[in-house]
Amino acid sequence: MIVIAGHIRIDTANREATSAAASEMMKETHSEAGNISYTFSSDLSDPGLFYIFEEWKDQDALDFHFKTPHMAKFQGALGGLGIQEMKVQKYQVSSVGPIA
Repeated sequence: MIVIAGHIRIDTANREATSAAASEMMKETHSEAGNISYTFSSDLSDPGLFYIFEEWKDQDALDFHFKTPHMAKFQGALGGLGIQEMKVQKYQVSSVGPIA
């Protein structure tokens, strides 16, 4: 399994536009083969901070995701949202289980 996790800091004037673009991206991505979860969430105390968390069955599923029309549209939208910082990491997970 592949996990993508990170954050994006945007100009707060673009918060609503960022939420709209992220919501559309989530809706489209949830139907992709190999997608386990795909979430954008906003920080409760920092209106300019959004978190990204994704789970993918494998690298092929993630590669396909990056070639979709909705990914191209989302990347285009990001360019106009005043991104101030972006840190997104990829993790390869070999096992998953409950904490306790």
